[in-house]
Amino acid sequence: MLRQIEASLITPGVGAACGEDVLSRARDIVEEVKRGGVDALRRIASGFGEIDAGEPLLIERDGLQQALDAISPSTRGVLERTADRIRVFAEAQRRSLSDLDTAVPGGRVGHTVVPMEVAGCYAPGGRYPLPSSVLMTAIPARVAGVATVVAATPSRDPVMRAAAAIAGVDVLLCVGGAQAIAALAYGVGVPACDVIVGPGNKWVTAAKHCVSSVCAIDMLAGPSELLILADSSASPAVIASDLLAQAEHDPDALPCLVTTAPGMPAMVNAELERQLSTLPTADIARAALRNGWCCVVGTMEEAVCVSDMLAPEHLEIMTENPASVAAGIKHAGGVFIGTRSAEVLGDYGIGPNHTLPTGRTARARGGLSVFDFLRVRTWIEMENTSGSAALEDAVSLARIEGLEAHARSAELRR
Repeated sequence: MLRQIEASLITPGVGAACGEDVLSRARDIVEEVKRGGVDALRRIASGFGEIDAGEPLLIERDGLQQALDAISPSTRGVLERTADRIRVFAEAQRRSLSDLDTAVPGGRVGHTVVPMEVAGCYAPGGRYPLPSSVLMTAIPARVAGVATVVAATPSRDPVMRAAAAIAGVDVLLCVGGAQAIAALAYGVGVPACDVIVGPGNKWVTAAKHCVSSVCAIDMLAGPSELLILADSSASPAVIASDLLAQAEHDPDALPCLVTTAPGMPAMVNAELERQLSTLPTADIARAALRNGWCCVVGTMEEAVCVSDMLAPEHLEIMTENPASVAAGIKHAGGVFIGTRSAEVLGDYGIGPNHTLPTGRTARARGGLSVFDFLRVRTWIEMENTSGSAALEDAVSLARIEGLEAHARSAELRR
């Protein structure tokens, strides 16, 4: 159950998303795939049981469509409706960022918003098939206008391939782990990717770190996190249910509660015990609960301060006035406002992405979005620089910096 701690003992607890030993081994795998190409990729993937002898490394669009046609109509309906909601939100995000053209003395400047050409979208395939991750990564790429979308997953579940078809994936790489990230980055068997996104285990995270100088990555995410802020109006049963939903992700997940109600921790722990008794994933959830904690604070303002210090991946607000509490939050990956705004709705495609920053990195970035697949490219078009103060300042600054050729280049535009 959740252990109760004092607010003064709470620390951010920032740690590496993967240890040095994993990083070192992942680097070896990445280099092996880079040097050895498809043969090395197949050998490593076979060693991990991802593909059998004679099995293809890639599934093209026709094969993905066959998987989609083979799943049940009810499952297909769920995937398609979820995809529609993700797409609608991504399209709204895309419309919020537009080209810019503005006048300056002597000319015009601006920017254009252009998509990357090739995106690599990773989806885990460990304990469970995660078609939601395929939809969450590939659909924003398509909405951004990415020309080629490559997905990678070690999962053989047909629903993953069906999701790839719905999301508009061009080709699916049937490989996971560090070897998949290496293949996406260096173009082994698939087009080399300009950006690699998507959640994964510590091996995936380590490999993304290794290739981050070769291509863009979304983030280096660690174990999943949930912080719930609650007052006496919150339901202990709902709090416990949401903590368990987070805890069953992974034994390393971090479920936490900060409350202004002194009796809430005991009631939540009782609910956790009750709900665990019938939960099929109880073993995983119990392990994760041992990582978590609960804390009683005097005011909601203090609770908000704790939350901002932690900058959690997921933040649920279950209070009498959740919108006002949310307005005071500065740092969180995704905010879920009010009791009905379950974090699982974010996981399963209400719109915003479920790939979110962990380990306090929410202080610096938000979750995966259509923006991760776009480039803001600036431009300058000068027609008349005669007598321009900007040009004269450029000449002066160049000489201040000791760059005479720069100064002379500017002077030629007088």
